[in-house]
Amino acid sequence: MCKKLSENYEKALEKWEKMTITSDPMFGMVMQNKEICLELINRALPHLKATQIVQLTTQKDINVVAGRRVRYDVYVQDEDGNIIVIEMQVADRQNLPYRLRYYQEQIDHGLLLPGKDYRDLSLHPTYVIMFCDFDYFGYGWARYVFEMACTRNHQLKLGDQRTVVIFNALAKEFTKDEQPIKNFLALMRNQVDNKSKFITRIQDEIVKIKQEPERRRGFMKFELDLMDARREGREEGELKAEEKGKQKLVKFLSSQDTAPSEIVAALVNVYQMSEKAAQEYVAEHVKVKK
Repeated sequence: MCKKLSENYEKALEKWEKMTITSDPMFGMVMQNKEICLELINRALPHLKATQIVQLTTQKDINVVAGRRVRYDVYVQDEDGNIIVIEMQVADRQNLPYRLRYYQEQIDHGLLLPGKDYRDLSLHPTYVIMFCDFDYFGYGWARYVFEMACTRNHQLKLGDQRTVVIFNALAKEFTKDEQPIKNFLALMRNQVDNKSKFITRIQDEIVKIKQEPERRRGFMKFELDLMDARREGREEGELKAEEKGKQKLVKFLSSQDTAPSEIVAALVNVYQMSEKAAQEYVAEHVKVKK
C-alpha cells in the first residue's frame, strides 16, 4: 500500500512539473493574473478594447442541471458588462458545436434572474473563446468567428450579441488582425517566442506558480483524490463483473443438472473462493430440485 501511495505521489508530482499553458489547471491559474488575462482577451478580441476586469473566476461551475455540470476554465466580466468565457481544448471529442451551444445557454441562464426581462441580456454581450490544439473545421484558419445570421442574407444579423470565437493552434497562416494572438497559439504547441513580452510574462507566471507550495499541495491533493476515486471505481466495476460471472456460471451449470458439489468445485477453481464461501453461494443461488 505504501509503495502504491509513493508511486501515485510521484505520478502527481511529475504531472505538476510537466504542466504547460494547455493544461486546464495551469491555464486557469495563469489566468488568475488579471493583467495576463486582460491582455489575452484583447489579443483574442481586439475590437473589444477592454480596460478592466470586474469579475474573474476560474474553474467556475454554472447551473448544475440534471446531473450535468458546466465548468468554465475562465469566466470574466469586463467594465462594459461583456461576459467572456475562455476555454482551453486539447482533445477533439467531435462535439465542439454542441458543447458551445450548451455553454451559451448556460451563460444566459446564469445572467437572467427570475422575474427579469429578456431585454436585460442586452446589457451583457457574451463571447465564448475556445483555444483548440486542433483544427475542428479543417480550413486551416487561425480564427473562426460565429454570429447568428440570416441564411438568405448573411449581412442580416440576428443581433442577439452572442459571439463564438474558435482559435486553431495548428494554423500556419495569419491575417493582420490575427497577428496579436499568433505567439500565444505557438505557445500552445510549446514554441516559445522569447522576444514577446507577453509570452515571457506567461512563462514567468507558470514558473512562479510551480514554485508556490500552496498551489502545488492543492493540485497534489486533487490528483491523489482523483486517483483514489478511479481506483475505487475500477474495483467496484471488477466486483460487479465478477458477480455477474459467478451468476452466469452457476445458472449454466444448474441448467445442465450439475450436482451442487460440482458447482461448488467450479466456483473454487474459477474464482478462487473458499469452499465454505462457495457452498454458501450455491445454497443461496441454486434451487434444489425435489
